[in-house]
Amino acid sequence: MFKEAKDGPVKAITANRLGDGLVVFLTENGAWTRNLAEARLIADGEALEEALVYGRAQHDARVVIDPYAIDVTTDGEDPQPIRLRERIRADLGPTVAYGDAERAALAARAAPKGG
Repeated sequence: MFKEAKDGPVKAITANRLGDGLVVFLTENGAWTRNLAEARLIADGEALEEALVYGRAQHDARVVIDPYAIDVTTDGEDPQPIRLRERIRADLGPTVAYGDAERAALAARAAPKGG
């Protein structure tokens, strides 16, 4: 499974949206966004616990699946997840080509070489 967020860095709450499985982040107003830059950033403590309780209620309401806190850094312009797994989920996408990208790569390899 995944490792829980640790004490220290700022946190964001992430989950997967039930309707399509896409990665989402909890916002300040209790909505879910695909963009980590729009996510509510939370320090350890009561606010984090409240956000997790809200996330679990959203899970029970079948809005999202398995909400949990992730560690993020705010050193740059936009927050970035600290763990590789979460960076991939947030914005880097899969580490292998699939779907349209895979078909395009296969077609490029199969195309006759000019000459």
